[in-house]
Amino acid sequence: MPLVTFSNPDYKDKTIYAVAGSHTETILKLAKEYKIPLHHDCQDGECGNCLVRVTSVARKGRMSGHLTDKERTVLTDLGKLSKEDIEQISVDDMPSEWRLACQMIVRDEDILVEY
Repeated sequence: MPLVTFSNPDYKDKTIYAVAGSHTETILKLAKEYKIPLHHDCQDGECGNCLVRVTSVARKGRMSGHLTDKERTVLTDLGKLSKEDIEQISVDDMPSEWRLACQMIVRDEDILVEY
């Protein structure tokens, strides 16, 4: 079971266990379940209000999966990804540290989620 640590300067860090590979446990779903005050609106990857920065605790890269098409569009619109970033991500097969909490599925890796 991966550990997910939610961090925000205004709140005490909170670490929870997540079910890895369920293909349904998004960061937003976990935040809501554990009453973590992560901002969100549409919950469908359209608005960008659930923007988070995700890093691997082990610093070995990330196994968090690829950006969804919605994430790619919204993160570009928010200025978090440039066209060069998108090209680099596709070449290196490495996801962006910027994610939408409603779209990112938790994998089998301990992560830090900054919101």
